[in-house]
Amino acid sequence: MTTTDGPDERPPVDLRTEALEELLTERGLIDPKVIDGIITTYESNVGPLNGARVVAKAWTDPEYRQRLLADGTAAIKELGFSGAMGWHIVVVENTPTTHNVVVCTLCSCYPWPVLGLPPSWYKDPAYRSRVVKEPRTVLSEMGLDLDDDVQITVRDSTAEVRWLVLPERPAGTEQLSEEELVSLVTRDSMVGVAKVAP
Repeated sequence: MTTTDGPDERPPVDLRTEALEELLTERGLIDPKVIDGIITTYESNVGPLNGARVVAKAWTDPEYRQRLLADGTAAIKELGFSGAMGWHIVVVENTPTTHNVVVCTLCSCYPWPVLGLPPSWYKDPAYRSRVVKEPRTVLSEMGLDLDDDVQITVRDSTAEVRWLVLPERPAGTEQLSEEELVSLVTRDSMVGVAKVAP
């Protein structure tokens, strides 16, 4: 641990987390290498890049897109993505006239195999309650302004079903390869709080 002359400027939650990890390590209850491995898995191997691959495949392969919308879990498994928190994933499609946004009103149910760990705002009680009551306002506050004629549907993830949004493919990307499209897709667009930028 590094010491400084001034006060530690990190958020209190970071300080508590570090102290708890040190205590559990000292008592032999956890191995920091194992914890680091789990974090790396969910940040790098199981994460938004997997979801982006699913979206890009759906954008470039109409038959895969149909399978994905009919049975998200099976179609996602075709690409090798499955596991904890991904037992039943339903995929819904955003269009110019309909927009889906995902929330878990009870806790933070989230499709880990395709989106990784949920971001802090997704777990925040304010997001979880407000996006249900005033989705257009919350989306606007997050930088997504939708026209008044776009119908917004809020999808509530639960322990039984996780939702994944198939965002609209941006105009002007028709010549891009599947791999090039992957780099455009963001986690936020697959939750429905953003659109994919061209």
